[in-house]
Amino acid sequence: MENIKVGIIGGAGYTAGELIRLLINHPETEIDFVFSTSNAGNKISKVHQDLVGSLDLKFTDTVNPDVDVLFLCLGHGNSVKFLSNNAFSKNTKIIDLGNDFRLEAGKVFDNKTFVYGLPELQKNDIENADYIANPGCFATAIQLALLPLADKDLLNDDVHINAVTGATGAGTSLSATTHYTWRDNNFSYYKPFTHQHLGEINQSVKQLQNNFSSEILFMPNRGNFSRGIFATVYTDFEGTVEEAKTLYKEYYKDAAFTFVSDDNLHLKQVVNTNKCLIHLHKHNNKLLITSIIDNLLKGASGQAIQNMNLMFGLEETTGLGLKGTYF
Repeated sequence: MENIKVGIIGGAGYTAGELIRLLINHPETEIDFVFSTSNAGNKISKVHQDLVGSLDLKFTDTVNPDVDVLFLCLGHGNSVKFLSNNAFSKNTKIIDLGNDFRLEAGKVFDNKTFVYGLPELQKNDIENADYIANPGCFATAIQLALLPLADKDLLNDDVHINAVTGATGAGTSLSATTHYTWRDNNFSYYKPFTHQHLGEINQSVKQLQNNFSSEILFMPNRGNFSRGIFATVYTDFEGTVEEAKTLYKEYYKDAAFTFVSDDNLHLKQVVNTNKCLIHLHKHNNKLLITSIIDNLLKGASGQAIQNMNLMFGLEETTGLGLKGTYF
């Protein structure tokens, strides 16, 4: 089989940089073009500086409509605009890393039906899909904490979530809360109870437990580190912690990257990997679920490659071993 020809749209951002690093080491792919109107003509290694000596390719402002797979790494809301203005072959598979197609209301566009790309939830649908809506980073960590309970109709009370993300979660655009002098030695919350990933979290929970009617109360936080998400989730649970571990390990027994750990977790266990690690703790009637991921990998580009592998009939883990990075 010939290598899979890849196009990347929005090539200057963090998620695109991660995709490039993964793809140049993927045994079955070939990068055909990396699209960036603001950097057209510049070497990719001028922006993603760790790629000096690894990739001799320039950004372009034109596309090849016949690539095998297209990754959209655009700001939220911009994927629809881009696809409206650029036509691709009916054989081109599309993986969108934005939020344009994640919710049921927007998953069909121009006769293209986007499948929600969380492999631990619907691997078979992804394998048969041509268009994927890649999950959000917070949404990935939180859903993986909740799905085993929802699968057994055990989410019967409010769910409380406190999750911290690294600075790369905000993207490359500067704002008052992304400058080093503000972020360093600092901590803050944002979008309390209203974060945009709540829609897809609720959607997936109800896909497994359609009678779920409680609230998911989510407090997102900004951490003073570069990458990673550390989420703590708690809700009522009548069983023992051992019963919870059995339930979670059974749900994830065939998962390629999600693992239940018997030990307390720390973020460095998952940074620069495509893993999600989960730990369970029981206090009185509350089950505490800790879920940790790298926001740029399992929360974005690594999961996108995982989905690509499934779509093209490759081993799910292909090209997703441990790797170096300059963050």
